[in-house]
Amino acid sequence: MYNMEIMNADTPSAASATPARRFYGSVTVGERGQIAIPAQARRDHGFEPGQKLIVLGNEDGVALMSAERLLALLDDSSALAALVAASGADALPR
Repeated sequence: MYNMEIMNADTPSAASATPARRFYGSVTVGERGQIAIPAQARRDHGFEPGQKLIVLGNEDGVALMSAERLLALLDDSSALAALVAASGADALPR
């Protein structure tokens, strides 16, 4: 899912190893399953309070993406686009 090779100890600055991939730190899952997205990650990706985010995952872990960005990347006939739309993101502008 995420190429951790760029984040090894030999990398001078893992936080800015490549412009496309960044390490923002770690988060702790609270009792209610909530996490706080690091401020720099929110700024870099334009996440705003109340914004709908999509949680994607596989056996390696999970990733967050704005619903708007994911829908812009997907073909309308995609099964994933249908799942996103069913989650309530169908009212988002395309």
